[in-house]
Amino acid sequence: MAFQTIQLSREGAVAVLRFNRPESYNAINHVMAPEILDAAIEVEEDAAVRALVLTGEGSAFHAGGDVKAFVGAGDAVGRYIDRVVVPFHAFISHIVRMPKPVLAAVNGVAAGAGFSIAMACDRVLARADAVFTTAYSRIGASPDGSMTYFLVRHLGVRRAMDLYLSNRVLSAQEALEWGLATQVLPVEGFLSAALEQARELAAGPTVAYGLAKQLFNHSFNQTLETQLELEARGIVATSKTQDFREGTRAFVAKRKAIYQGR
Repeated sequence: MAFQTIQLSREGAVAVLRFNRPESYNAINHVMAPEILDAAIEVEEDAAVRALVLTGEGSAFHAGGDVKAFVGAGDAVGRYIDRVVVPFHAFISHIVRMPKPVLAAVNGVAAGAGFSIAMACDRVLARADAVFTTAYSRIGASPDGSMTYFLVRHLGVRRAMDLYLSNRVLSAQEALEWGLATQVLPVEGFLSAALEQARELAAGPTVAYGLAKQLFNHSFNQTLETQLELEARGIVATSKTQDFREGTRAFVAKRKAIYQGR
């Protein structure tokens, strides 16, 4: 599929989705929103892809909404934003529920919706010069893209609300200390290091990863007893996979397991 605002490539079992509007710091508009949704669906349905990396072209990861487009829409701005938000939110839902690891390789500014995208990923790798900011209140907007869902879970209501009110800019190191980034990587060789982590995950027991991802993401909505039941069903299901048989046999034989994602 040909895209105008993103690039989707594959490196073995790893898919790489690049936001590709560098002249606008990869801000999302009415063209990008359905394109990233299409790309997420394509990756999810491709059994050969076992991990996904999101990153940006140029100096930004993703700068959020295209504010110039909002101004250009004039009195029809509400309709315009609706055209962006509906597929954008479907994209967020897909990457959160995708039964494959999704990594954000934050190579620069992650603002507004870009911050939201990073928070929705399973692993957030921040380049040493990356920055994170909510940005919404700066333009008189409330958050979108799951920010109010994930920030509260990471930080609690008080700190999440303060980030929104203050538009504080967090450095990569601060994001790590706050639990918003998984790891800070050097500027030199950043994407190569991120792809190496994705390749390692893609070579892992990805069926088990997918079930674990589902369990973690739903845990806030369950009682202890319900979560225990879901965990029991999950571990029984994974015990029937080829990867479980390979992993247990490799463990007993004291050799490295070779997983197939089945």
